[in-house]
Amino acid sequence: MNVSPQMSVSVTGGQSDRIQNSTVSEICPSLTVTVLFKGSHRMIIDGRPLDFYSGDEFGEATVYLLNTARASRLHYGPGDEAPVRSVTIAAPHAWLDGLMRNATETDPVFRNFLSTHLAQLSFPASRQIHHLADQIVDPPPTLGGEVRALHCKARALDILCQACAAMREHTGARPRLHPQLASRRRSERVRDYVLANLGANLTIETIAAETGASVSSVQRHFKEHFRMTVFEFIRSERLARACAALERDGVTIAQAAYAAGYADPSNFTVAFKRAYGVLPKHKRR
Repeated sequence: MNVSPQMSVSVTGGQSDRIQNSTVSEICPSLTVTVLFKGSHRMIIDGRPLDFYSGDEFGEATVYLLNTARASRLHYGPGDEAPVRSVTIAAPHAWLDGLMRNATETDPVFRNFLSTHLAQLSFPASRQIHHLADQIVDPPPTLGGEVRALHCKARALDILCQACAAMREHTGARPRLHPQLASRRRSERVRDYVLANLGANLTIETIAAETGASVSSVQRHFKEHFRMTVFEFIRSERLARACAALERDGVTIAQAAYAAGYADPSNFTVAFKRAYGVLPKHKRR
């Protein structure tokens, strides 16, 4: 995910390819497309955890689009131990702007996505995207050197185009929403409300009332779409806020624990170590 001024392509093919949790990268404004066949990625960008999971129980690949609208800090958080197989295409905004400079019209859905920091979208990979990503992971053995690199770049550009075209299908306004998409939108409203009120005393009843949903609907659909309960998400985001305070502001462990909603710093330390793999003191500036 560490991007250059040009489009870049990276392939992860096994457990040994996993990026170490301690790796920290400065990334420029960019759009990334990840085709995840197997395993999971956990990234933390500007203190916010982002989890990518592979496809459903039938082994289908999942496409993840992620936009960083400003220069950001990225490091990889602890994920599961399963091997990972994925293709990631990183397209810096400066490169995209140069590529599209002569476009005669603007796509508002695409431009809105690019202007939103940490905008995300995921959907099952089409058969064609799956096939193109496979060709990047396993290019024809007869190709070598520059021709092999061109082969991979061409497939990556095709995946990028198809993924961007899918934005309209998955985020564009339509008179009626598919039930699955509608529940996703409701879950995103819950997520956004939680993020805007992390410092408040959040209860599931309050969250449901403020987002116009029933308690059971909030609990069921949020876990379905984000692979964690509402309160697991709240705990994760509060820990991320505490981590950012330790790294950027050099707050004390007790202050970080309070920011994360823990009355006992020792309980905070245990939860922090479980989430980030290191003690809070090792994150303190």
